[in-house]
Amino acid sequence: MCIFRLMTTLVLSIAGLLITGLSTSSASEVAPISSVTSPAAEWPSFRQNLLQTGVATSTLPEKLELVWEAQLGDQIEASCAISGGKVYAPCLSGHIVCLDLKSGQKDWSYQSIDEIPANSFAPGFKAPVTISNGMVYAGDEDGVMHAIDAATGKRKWIYKTEGEIYSGAVVVEDRLLFGSYDNALHCVKIADGSGLWKFGTDGYVHCTPGIVENSAFIAGCDEHLRRIDLQTGKELSVLPLSTYLIASPAIRGDLLYVGTYANEVVAVNWREMKIAWRYRPSDKEFPFHSSAALGDKVLVIGSRDKQIHGIEIATGKGLWTTPTRARVDSSPAIVDQRVFVGSDDGNLYQLAIESGEVQWKFNLGKSIHAGPVVGEGYLVVGSTSSDGRLCCFGKK
Repeated sequence: MCIFRLMTTLVLSIAGLLITGLSTSSASEVAPISSVTSPAAEWPSFRQNLLQTGVATSTLPEKLELVWEAQLGDQIEASCAISGGKVYAPCLSGHIVCLDLKSGQKDWSYQSIDEIPANSFAPGFKAPVTISNGMVYAGDEDGVMHAIDAATGKRKWIYKTEGEIYSGAVVVEDRLLFGSYDNALHCVKIADGSGLWKFGTDGYVHCTPGIVENSAFIAGCDEHLRRIDLQTGKELSVLPLSTYLIASPAIRGDLLYVGTYANEVVAVNWREMKIAWRYRPSDKEFPFHSSAALGDKVLVIGSRDKQIHGIEIATGKGLWTTPTRARVDSSPAIVDQRVFVGSDDGNLYQLAIESGEVQWKFNLGKSIHAGPVVGEGYLVVGSTSSDGRLCCFGKK
């Protein structure tokens, strides 16, 4: 993670120069972004949409029931995707698994490498899954981005970076963007996986980029918030924040919101690259690893102080905190006036967004690092159990 970057940044930076076929100055034309919203009722990428707001376009039953559960064979560290009646789940075993959303029946399983060497293992998937136009995208711990046919589970192409991939991929017209622990934001062609450009930073790029007005925003382990031009891969503006940034930025209007490793959530006017407000809950240093969800008036985010925080979006004033029994790295999902988020205490929580009151919870037995995803009337979340427990909630 970021705290180890000083030991490896130089090595990764040198290694990154060895990648062929790319140039930070190369570019191809990109069409204007046609929409920042996702198809109705789906959850096709990490925070549901290009703005990374974590707000569902689907509804859920008033009372949730466990509809089905599946054991996928190894830990689920990152968020699934929901589209077209299917759920796509990443596993630490090195598999992406496609299941029927209503029944949990497995359709196919994709493995990160064709053959596993003796006494070894397949590179695992620790990054969220993205689905767009019949293709599934996910990066693995060996730094490879995979493009998979959503109908068949067959590989279309792979693209190699020089560091682990924790970042979710985002699809912008004809290209795919994602960060890597080789200290770069990568942009590749969706058609064949060839590199268009890469933007180098001075630290790991853990976050999923936020997209607005033909710009990509990345919050990095080099302690900077950066705005990158989608067409050229050039930096448009930058804001030093003097702390590691793991979480993905969430955007609404002219403001961008992100949690930091220095126990703060900051709101930034991204047009001016100036801080609008800061929220700091205590004098203790508890990182915000969770990415924020943006309700109409309330921002919700998890913290390693074992609490879920509700913050007034307009002012940065703390409205409420809800305690759990362990740190909260899971990123919340907002459904109407409800918030759903996991905790390392093993519970999936449902909270009232206005008050933070716990309305319901369900224990999955092991820590929940992944953010819950909501689509087509169902909520799906996985746990870090060794058998890869994946649970689907809705109405039976």
